[in-house]
Amino acid sequence: MTSEANNTSGIISKVWSFCNTLRDDGVGYGDYLEQLTYLLFLKMADEYGKPPYNRKLPIPKEYNWESLKEKRGVELEIHYTALLQELSRLKGVLGQIFFKSQNKIQDPAKLFKLIDMIGKEEWSAMGADIKGQIYEGLLEKNAEDTKSGAGQYFTPRALIRVMVACVRPEPMKIIADPACGTGGFFLAAYDYIANEKNYSLTKEQKEFLKHKTFFGNEIVAATRRMALMNLFLHNIGDFESDNFISPADALVSDTGLRADYVLANPPFGKKSSMTITNEEGEQEKEDLTYNRQDFWVTTSNKQLNFVQHIRTMLKSDGHAAVVVPDNVLFEGGAGETVRKKLMETTDLHTILRLPTGVFYKQGVKANVIFFDNKPAAKEPWTKEVWIYDFRTNIHFTLKKNPLRVEDLNDFIDCYNPQNIRKRKETWHAEKNPEGRWRRFTHDEILARDKTSLDITWIKDKSLTDLDNLPDPDELAGEIIENLEAAVESFREIYRSVK
Repeated sequence: MTSEANNTSGIISKVWSFCNTLRDDGVGYGDYLEQLTYLLFLKMADEYGKPPYNRKLPIPKEYNWESLKEKRGVELEIHYTALLQELSRLKGVLGQIFFKSQNKIQDPAKLFKLIDMIGKEEWSAMGADIKGQIYEGLLEKNAEDTKSGAGQYFTPRALIRVMVACVRPEPMKIIADPACGTGGFFLAAYDYIANEKNYSLTKEQKEFLKHKTFFGNEIVAATRRMALMNLFLHNIGDFESDNFISPADALVSDTGLRADYVLANPPFGKKSSMTITNEEGEQEKEDLTYNRQDFWVTTSNKQLNFVQHIRTMLKSDGHAAVVVPDNVLFEGGAGETVRKKLMETTDLHTILRLPTGVFYKQGVKANVIFFDNKPAAKEPWTKEVWIYDFRTNIHFTLKKNPLRVEDLNDFIDCYNPQNIRKRKETWHAEKNPEGRWRRFTHDEILARDKTSLDITWIKDKSLTDLDNLPDPDELAGEIIENLEAAVESFREIYRSVK
């Protein structure tokens, strides 16, 4: 093992072990991540303010990294709390990182120890991959912590990399994500474009990649903070950048931004809602419908709104890969309208049916839809839809059998990113009825009830083959997932009735 790799694993284990110390005090991964974000940012700003960088940064001297190092005990706690408040008022990415920041570490001795641990490393000299590895690891741990609910903002990285490998983003293009969570799609696209095996970038292209490629929205303040820090540690943007992740709700209006690529996993849960306080002083949720001229249909179904919004965001030759739950593929009414319009105005060429057990939110049945935007035309642009069934008879679990990129290599081969016009079905009625890759014509889909794209053809073995049942813990997990999905559906009905 090289000394650099040794050093990396040493830093990672230090960062991890301190998190475990704090957990005993009731500080969860999310809170630890936030405090680490504030302190890391200050330390790196301090490093960049000194030789060889000598950058002038807008951090007041009395609230910089040095000001923290000199204090101990209650004095440190009071000063740190004041520092967070002061910095949240600043402009640029600084103010965004410290927006609504609070001290969650009640023990000043542990706060001092955390400052000391961060202070011992030279962070600016580390490679972006090392800093990113540490931070991404913490984000993943935070997503696994089911009580915090952070999993809904974290898309499995293997799935993201597969989507990016299919879309193959190019340099000097705009990439957007209207619900960017902790920035996973941006990082995978950045890695793909920066990879020398894919492109050898000019200075201008590198500059564009760092400052002008990525645009996202994230309405949850803590998640947005983590996204900004995640990108910053991966060398995207800098201390002055604050324009690429907006805190605004993407669905409210068309901002006019037009992207070459949209890669997204919009939040699950069908209803768009805001919490209001009624006349009795009780909190209740009110369903939101977004009345937008550019939408084909007005609905409170958040998923369908995101699909419509993403279509609006694309340039006339833009490409999208979007994770959507099953209801987007089969729901009648507004759902049918959106599917028909999507097939008319874009080339909806591919659907990847995902298995359960790959997301941190339980009981989710989802798909990835790939579509290319097109200019207005008389004839529908979608001539055929290719579906890859990666769900029937396939089981994953987050802990014991997590999804890996290699698991989807066959899908990438079938997708044929080099030329999606030259694809070959693996399904054949007689020779291979279990083939997972199958083509459906536009007319075949229109003839289906409600223009449903929720199509299966492989026999579910769990229903017929009693000798080859999955392990009891897998079965139990599936039962729990299905029950949780049912409970969530009942909750929505209950909210609507109320």
